[in-house]
Amino acid sequence: MSTKQKIILRRYRDGDSERKISRELKINRETVRRYLAEYEQGRQKLSNTEKEDEVLIEELVKIPKYDSSNRSNQKFLDEISQEVDRLLQINEEKRSRGLHKQVMKKIDILEHLQDMGHDIGYTTVCHHINRKLIQRNEAFIRQVYNPGDVCEFDWGEVKLEIDGQMRTLYMAVFTPAMSNYRYAVLFHRQDTASFLQAHVLFFEHVGGVFHTMVYDNMRVVIRKFVGPSEKEPTEALLKLSMYYQFHFRFCNVRRGNEKGHVERNVEFIRRKAFCKRDRFPTLDGSNVWLLGTCNRLNTRYNRDNQGKRPIDLLEIEKKQLYPVPPSFDCGQMEQGKVDKYSVITYATNRYSVPDHLVGKMVDVKVYPERLYCYHENQKICEHERQYSRHGWYINLDHYLYTLKRKSGALAGSQALASAPEDVKHIFEKYFAHAAKDFVELLIFLQDHNYAFDKVHEAIQTLKRTCPHDISLDKIQALCMQKNIVYTPKENHDDQILQQSLAQLKELSLLLDY
Repeated sequence: MSTKQKIILRRYRDGDSERKISRELKINRETVRRYLAEYEQGRQKLSNTEKEDEVLIEELVKIPKYDSSNRSNQKFLDEISQEVDRLLQINEEKRSRGLHKQVMKKIDILEHLQDMGHDIGYTTVCHHINRKLIQRNEAFIRQVYNPGDVCEFDWGEVKLEIDGQMRTLYMAVFTPAMSNYRYAVLFHRQDTASFLQAHVLFFEHVGGVFHTMVYDNMRVVIRKFVGPSEKEPTEALLKLSMYYQFHFRFCNVRRGNEKGHVERNVEFIRRKAFCKRDRFPTLDGSNVWLLGTCNRLNTRYNRDNQGKRPIDLLEIEKKQLYPVPPSFDCGQMEQGKVDKYSVITYATNRYSVPDHLVGKMVDVKVYPERLYCYHENQKICEHERQYSRHGWYINLDHYLYTLKRKSGALAGSQALASAPEDVKHIFEKYFAHAAKDFVELLIFLQDHNYAFDKVHEAIQTLKRTCPHDISLDKIQALCMQKNIVYTPKENHDDQILQQSLAQLKELSLLLDY
């Protein structure tokens, strides 16, 4: 995957020929030609499509497949380094306890490594330990950046009160190195879906793609370390880089100064946005406030930017940015089995699906704020993604045909407890002793694609005509009317006349039905 990404970027961004790519990357020219042909074909199909096509986007960034059945296991290059680090840490712990005379010397570490089976010499061990123990003041080299060249990314932790509950949120922050423009967005989790969604929002916000993105050693971008300096990127980062056609690089371990622009702005944006206000009704409300804060900061004059505003410098950078393709699909596919309660489990939380799928496997596409469930490539339902622990999030409509046979289970069910308050109110007031009729009413609304508001309208009409006889049949009859007319109750002294008019109105509605 990494090789494929290098081939595509060198061909389309750097303009290298197939011969040069093959020679410098030491890859067969036929392999280079095949990767470029597949990518060009996918790009052409995507450009000819009027709307976003998830299948074409996935085909564009698909992983090359190789026969790895005959490959042998490889030895990790950092095994010795990690073991030396562990032994040096043990030495530090012993010194802190006053056991400085019982620490391992370099010769002791060498013998320990040889006992583990490593073929290594004393000089190599000494050089390695000396490089780790040497300490001196670090010098920094000031950098000059070209417009549109480098943009830095980092996460920051923010604690806010959302809807009355204190929550720990994660702020994705982008800062172009040349303009020092600030963009930030909050998420519930610091996961892959949020990482991808943040990039999609940022590229659409600035209207272009920077040439190089800079990251530190976060889990969502580094799959594993290979040797002391080589890092293997995650599949998600490779797909994102290939789709938006940007290069990326990683900082060295514990070297936040290598992306100092965004490192400083994480603290700066967090303080300016939330030092005075830290309570919001929803996450969307906090993001609107955060974006407004970033906009205000971007319009300030900055001494470090030669007296220019970040928003003005961004306009200069936009001229050099790569164009933005259609939005990348940042959903992560998962699979789950529907249990006997007709729910699937994702991240300890349970979400309901239609009850005819009990015992079957469903596909779940996970976004930062939504979950979409599919069965046999057909969308069956969606849920708002929840970030609690061990919660049940049930849709009453998913259990109607089971409740039709087991209507007595409705009153004490989790499905009814999770229903909206107006649904529970109607059940308790009018159908507490007729659960089967209430289930029939919900099935009727589902079959005719009616909203529950129609039930409220029908009940309001019945309360004006026959308030002591509100039944399933009458509610259904009124729901079928195209326009429910609210008739004000007449104030007649003659009670017999008043009752007769009410009965006449009721019979007229039934005859119309």
